[in-house]
Amino acid sequence: MTSSGRRPTTSPFAEEYRHELYPYSGREEYLEGTIGFIREALDGGEVVVVAVPEDKASLLRSELSADGAVHYVDTTKVARHPGRLIGAWREWINEHAAQGRPVRGIGESAWEDARSRAEREELRHHEWLLNKAFAAGPAWWLLCPYDTGSDGPTLDQMSRCHPAIRTAGHSEPNTTYDPKAPFDFTPLAPSCDPYEEFIYTSPDLPALREKIAACAEQLGLVGRRLRELSLAATEVASNSVRHGGGQGVLRTWSEDRRLVCEFRDGGHIEDPLVGRSRPGRTQIGGRGLWLVHQLCDLVEIRSTPDEGTTIRLHMELPV
Repeated sequence: MTSSGRRPTTSPFAEEYRHELYPYSGREEYLEGTIGFIREALDGGEVVVVAVPEDKASLLRSELSADGAVHYVDTTKVARHPGRLIGAWREWINEHAAQGRPVRGIGESAWEDARSRAEREELRHHEWLLNKAFAAGPAWWLLCPYDTGSDGPTLDQMSRCHPAIRTAGHSEPNTTYDPKAPFDFTPLAPSCDPYEEFIYTSPDLPALREKIAACAEQLGLVGRRLRELSLAATEVASNSVRHGGGQGVLRTWSEDRRLVCEFRDGGHIEDPLVGRSRPGRTQIGGRGLWLVHQLCDLVEIRSTPDEGTTIRLHMELPV
């Protein structure tokens, strides 16, 4: 028996990735579900990785003893960058799975920090992509607390992203989970009017960079951040020329205190996870889009065989 008086248990999902939604309302309900989940894991000899906003982490620390089995990770650099989160989870899980013990995680997005509809949609898109990212392993169990009173998606929208749901301390298959292709799951909002448009081919890449620089400078985006945007834009536009039929269409506009550069072409990206994890040394492809995710404040990628590919780069503007 453990010190809590409960018999250690083995996770029934130890051989697969388990992605579970925990809807809650208020502090007490939050603690009831998350602490119960953590204590189940500890009684079963599992390691727990906690990636939640700092105010929630403080709540959990106040309720749990510091015995080293619960690891709190710093999400400061990735919390508002959905395209970086899957790569971060891979690193966190691989680090603690190396101990040879089953791993559980608690991950909660800071919906209140999402400043725009695009950020909220991309965070929800990330929740869906987690299912594909870890479908082939490693085996671990992720609980996603969701405050039903937050300014995030509706509970129905969040439910569609999670194959399992937790209520009253019990985990059940989620009958409202939507397994359809993620590129069709969260379509992009229409381009913000007014916008500027420029059709480009390979010889036009210098002119494309000049147009982006002129737009950025008018909005006060200069220096290092402009250079980073220029590098990211060159990577995306080059991919349009190389893989999208030889040309693409650039649109630029400002929205929600950000400069948005949108690239459209006729190509199709088959892997919706491209660019979301650090490329391995022997990996072919995906390095450029990984770099784009590191350089920009938000990256939206949608691609279908019928409609081609749209990639939006967001850069925050100076206050």
